[in-house]
Amino acid sequence: MNTQDAKRVLETALICANQPLSMRDLRALFNDQVGADTLRQLLDELLRDWAGRGVELVALASGWRFQSRPEMREYLDRLNPEKPPRYSRAVLETLAIIAYRQPVTRGDIEDIRGVVVSSQILKQLEDRHWVEVIGHRDGPGRPSLYATTRQFLDDLGLDSLDRLPALDGPLSAQTLAPLTGEQVDLLDEQPELPLDEAPETPSPAPADPGEQPPLTTAPPADAELPQADVPKDPSEP
Repeated sequence: MNTQDAKRVLETALICANQPLSMRDLRALFNDQVGADTLRQLLDELLRDWAGRGVELVALASGWRFQSRPEMREYLDRLNPEKPPRYSRAVLETLAIIAYRQPVTRGDIEDIRGVVVSSQILKQLEDRHWVEVIGHRDGPGRPSLYATTRQFLDDLGLDSLDRLPALDGPLSAQTLAPLTGEQVDLLDEQPELPLDEAPETPSPAPADPGEQPPLTTAPPADAELPQADVPKDPSEP
């Protein structure tokens, strides 16, 4: 197979794929008869071929794919008027902290935000496949360590965490909003509980030394006790 034919196969596979293709996937197209260096050369040529068009070839954390350019989103959204999920300020702030400070525990997030982080917030991010538990920190209770996923980078159109925008100020809900395309939903925003006001689990009241436990009264000797049902012998009349 000559270079031009290989390039056409590569281009077709990338256009038709419904998910990013890794270098292993691309080599499988040619039964490993085309080396990684040749594939990278062909990918570079495709990058130049599609320059200036509404669709671009990008390298993501999990592989290569064609996608629309950001400036096309305004027009493509008109074909799909459904509104994307909207996340609260707390969810996006938590995501930003995990992305920039990973790996972090729930306690780390609470220390940075200054409020209690509910389990529902972390569950939303896990259900979106943007964060995951990658281990546990040594210490009391061995708290879970959270980090972002490859899916998170793919959805943001990034190939590594190094491509995250530089921080110009403190982490906030707006830090990642431009990349995720999510709008901060301030409607029906529930007030969050500061750490110093977090409810403590009430401990049982200490027993009064002078208080005696209640005595159980035995039934009178002549009281009738319930009889167990005994099956009747079928040989009896």
